Amino acid sequence: MYNHHQIMAYRYNNAPNFNFKPYKKSLWKRLIYWTIGVFMLTLIGAVLFIKLDTAVAANFTDDTLRPIFGDTAVVYLEKIFFNASDRVNQLKYKMATPVSPFLSTNSATISVIDKVVQSYDLNLVAIRPTSDNPLDGEGQWHNIPLSLFPNQIVLVDTFIRPDPSRSYAFATLVQMDMSKLRLYSVAGTKEPGGKVNKPGPGVVPKDIQDKGILVAAFDGGFQYQDGQYGMIVGNMTYLPLQNDLATLVGHNDGRLEIVKYEGQDLGSDVAFVRQNCPMLIENGVIGTQDDKNHKLWGRTLTADIYTWRSGIGITANGNLIFAAGNALVPSTLAAALKAAGAVNAMQLDINPNWVRFNIFDNYNNGAYSSVLIMQGIQDGSIAYLHGYKKDFFYVTKK
Repeated sequence: MYNHHQIMAYRYNNAPNFNFKPYKKSLWKRLIYWTIGVFMLTLIGAVLFIKLDTAVAANFTDDTLRPIFGDTAVVYLEKIFFNASDRVNQLKYKMATPVSPFLSTNSATISVIDKVVQSYDLNLVAIRPTSDNPLDGEGQWHNIPLSLFPNQIVLVDTFIRPDPSRSYAFATLVQMDMSKLRLYSVAGTKEPGGKVNKPGPGVVPKDIQDKGILVAAFDGGFQYQDGQYGMIVGNMTYLPLQNDLATLVGHNDGRLEIVKYEGQDLGSDVAFVRQNCPMLIENGVIGTQDDKNHKLWGRTLTADIYTWRSGIGITANGNLIFAAGNALVPSTLAAALKAAGAVNAMQLDINPNWVRFNIFDNYNNGAYSSVLIMQGIQDGSIAYLHGYKKDFFYVTKK
């Protein structure tokens, strides 16, 4: 028989161990594993969306991923994805020849156009290719025939490869004769002013559409969350102007200029102002690698991502040049614009879904025909004519 003390000692020595530390450690591990798992599934989902449906991917990134992970984390993920894709292309095109981004709708080069063509005010000097093995049409300006301008050259395009280390990185360039054309700016229904309760119309005005004078439309600048860059149209300030940024100024007489805004008076005849990132080219000098300007580009988290980019430049005689292409960084985008004759230039938007350029022509029975300027970009024609959440520009006959 055991006495009372022996029984109590047995119970004490053989009591279960209720130490919760291992359980707590296991719980934390589970939380970490779940967090990593959700993060990886989200990343895989985003990659699939990008590959399968660019529009869905872009909206998924902005509407779902950014609120969950924050702007900086999502931009970092985009950088990993796009730069990894760029590495794959670097390996691929060591053995493959890239294909021209030109669409079949482009006509013959300027040099073989009939001499009855009326006078024009465009710089049509061929651009010297960076490659020793240029593709057909590379650097050669092509006329874009428009029914509004019979026997006239007012819109031309070409393509170059501005990065000697990336044979697959194209920049399509569109040159516009602004003596015959006019540029307008439209704020989107959500961007850039929606976050501050200043939505825009987001559409080419109905009276412009009905006149049949629409020639082209292309993407605007960054969203509010990517810099809150200034925008003014008429008497409406959607976002206030910031210093040290590239600033496109459209005047009431149609004149355009791109300046570095430092608080100066832009004039009393301003029709619109749009800012986006630091200057790409200022007074003929590419500024992206200058120490001072490089620090300004450091404000833009996406500056070293190899992705789709667009930009605009103004030539010495006031014409407008639009550039868009894949696998570009600010310096190569600037190189393309400078090669085409831009004296001052700025970046517009980036990433596959946001870079757009549509040509509109053959207005008939209330409808236009529309064509993209190059392969690989998104079609914005429906959005521009019926409503778009982001800001954009459109071009008309004067």
